[in-house]
Formats: sequence, structure tokens, C-alpha cells
Amino acid sequence: MHADVHHLLHTVTSAELHSRAGEFRLPRTSLRTRVGWTLVEVGLRLTTQGRDAAAPRTAAFHPA
Repeated sequence: MHADVHHLLHTVTSAELHSRAGEFRLPRTSLRTRVGWTLVEVGLRLTTQGRDAAAPRTAAFHPA
């Protein structure tokens, strides 16, 4: 395939994908909201780090 034909096909495909992508854009959120949710995610990861999140934590019973 010649380079000019390849370039033309790429340009056409790119333009088509770009026009279709506008339908799927998510609403833009503010930087403050994104940073807040990122901090929540990091905090949740830190609290469950190093232990199995599904296992309940109970006090150990040691008979005297």
C-alpha cells in the first residue's frame, strides 16, 4: 500500500472516530471533586492494606 493511500485511509478513519467520540464524553467535573474522590480512594486503600478486607476482626479469647 502506498504511503499516500495509507495516510488518506487513516485520516478518514480518524475523522469518523473523532466524530463518534463526541457522543460518549463524560461530563467534566471540577478539579476539587476529582482530587477529593482520589483522596477518598487512597484512604480506603490505606485502611484495608495488609489485611484481608473480607475477614472480620475480632478480639482474641485467651482463657486464664
